[in-house]
Amino acid sequence: MMELKPIQWVRHTVTHPAEGFEDMRWKKSGSLKIAFFIVFLLFLAQIACDRLYGFQFFTTYDKMFNIFPYIIRSFVLFGTWVIGNWSVCTLLDGEGTMKNICIYSSYALVPYILQMLLNTFLSHFLIRDEFVFLQMIQIIGTVWTAVLLFSAIKSVHQYSFIKTVLAILLTIAAMLIMLFLLVLLLSLIQQIYIFFSTIYTEISYRIRT
Repeated sequence: MMELKPIQWVRHTVTHPAEGFEDMRWKKSGSLKIAFFIVFLLFLAQIACDRLYGFQFFTTYDKMFNIFPYIIRSFVLFGTWVIGNWSVCTLLDGEGTMKNICIYSSYALVPYILQMLLNTFLSHFLIRDEFVFLQMIQIIGTVWTAVLLFSAIKSVHQYSFIKTVLAILLTIAAMLIMLFLLVLLLSLIQQIYIFFSTIYTEISYRIRT
């Protein structure tokens, strides 16, 4: 196989779900910088899809923009996927490193990102009766990403079909556990902040009086 540039490997893996990730593993290719950029594009695409979608299909009722949910739906979820998959597959004798899991998984997200950006663009030109076309693009992009993600995990860890399915299910379970613990941690930090804030307010009041 010919040598490909880092950005060309993204196109190769996306357009060749069956052997693209195997080729990249064989060549030991993949760029962590490109992987981070793709996750950042996921973050931007979600914002664009929620805030810039055609008003005839979707109306945003929020008066104020809150960036925190988009950070969770992109960076946090992707991070928990990578950590969860690495943790699970370490126990299942997987061959993939955390770096490779990050690269392969991010490359698999490209069709999902493209469908969000394409639908956001087309939503300003299509009429409501043509919403079925947007749904078809969304379904194709989502299924394509699911197939790529399955192929990525299978290739990076050199698993069989059944073991890949098991690894993905256990990864989802690990993600839920990590997110639950993260919510508990944030709640604890909030309670501690409120506690010390109350003490500070009370001391300040006593000093002034």
